[in-house]
Amino acid sequence: MSNLSKYIISLFVVLISISVHAQEDELVLSVAIEKALENNYGIVISKSDVAIASINNNWGTAGRIPTLGFNAVSANSQELNDKLKTNRISGDITLNWTLFNGFKVNITKEKLEKLENLAKGRSAVVVESAIQDVTMSYYNILLQKNRLDVLNKVMVLSKDRYEYEQTKYDIGGSVTYNVLLAKNIYLDDKASFLNQEVVVRNAIRNMNFLLGEDASKEWIFTEEFSSETYEYILGDLMDKMMASNQTLQNQYVNLLLQQDEIGLQKSTLYPRVSLSAGINNTYSWVKPDAQPELYTEALTPSANLSLTYDIFSAGNRKRAIEIARINEEITQIETDEIKHSLSNQLYNEYEVYNLRKVLLEVSNESLEAAEMNLQIADEKFKSGVINSFNYRDIQLSYLNSALTQLQSIYNLIYSNTTLTRLTGGFLNE
Repeated sequence: MSNLSKYIISLFVVLISISVHAQEDELVLSVAIEKALENNYGIVISKSDVAIASINNNWGTAGRIPTLGFNAVSANSQELNDKLKTNRISGDITLNWTLFNGFKVNITKEKLEKLENLAKGRSAVVVESAIQDVTMSYYNILLQKNRLDVLNKVMVLSKDRYEYEQTKYDIGGSVTYNVLLAKNIYLDDKASFLNQEVVVRNAIRNMNFLLGEDASKEWIFTEEFSSETYEYILGDLMDKMMASNQTLQNQYVNLLLQQDEIGLQKSTLYPRVSLSAGINNTYSWVKPDAQPELYTEALTPSANLSLTYDIFSAGNRKRAIEIARINEEITQIETDEIKHSLSNQLYNEYEVYNLRKVLLEVSNESLEAAEMNLQIADEKFKSGVINSFNYRDIQLSYLNSALTQLQSIYNLIYSNTTLTRLTGGFLNE
């Protein structure tokens, strides 16, 4: 190959590399969360639900505002025996207004306001879930990337060992068995490394789905893979949860809605007063056989006030009120159940968090010792103090310690985000 060809190929490779990196944007966790809040499918749908509830929350839906209608009719007929032709055109405008129906309008308006708040609360739960999912997805990518680095380090060591054994074999200082053993170990480590590359790419695609981005979008992840430790106080966490947990707040709204339902059923016990007013304009044309045409026109205004009351409804109204009260009791029991469930979950997560803090400290110390042991083992193996099996055992010990330490960091991050969500911290922030 000529020097010019080599130069062109090198330039082409450089241009491709620049193009690939130009498509990669830096991504910090806060920006990832912002993208999810804008593009996440579940959040977009929940915003639409809130918009619908907001549109419904008005006095017109509740029945406070009167309705106005227009009606026009053209009636034509012909009597076959007398050959009498008739045409009548009429139009009327009617206003209907319910003046009183047992406070149903006010109760309905309050219910619509609560339904809007409930829609916002449910949307907030979706937002919380999206924030936690994006956070853990982001750190899962960092976890998998760090695992990839560890596997790469072990693979490089195995490759060096294989090349070392091959060199010793070439000069007569080793046997075929040792070379083949080192080669198999290197190939196993390489396979693990390649599989982990796929895991990293899948993790990025999963996060792109949460962000509403294209699956092929590449990012440069700039956050540090570490977890801050906090000294939580269980009593403070419990108070925050009872005051700010969004699932519990939504259940309180459900309880208020059931109380409004009781009021709506009670409103049927009152009479209903309504007003109707309108004006009618009628134009008639009659053509008798062999007689002059007759024209008439009438303009008729009207106003009516009506009072209606169901004296007896076979006990349906009473039963509806009793059912509404039972539903309120059920909702109250469900509220108590949610409180109990959340309290148990908080206790469990609090203990798990404290345990994982200790486990992270232990894994840090274990990794530090494993790294030092690996460095010493590499020197001893090359000097012939330990054999291949001992060296491989130390490699595996380092690998396990490194992966355990990375998983401990991830587990602590997960516990912290869970406690934050339980106490309503995401929405407060």
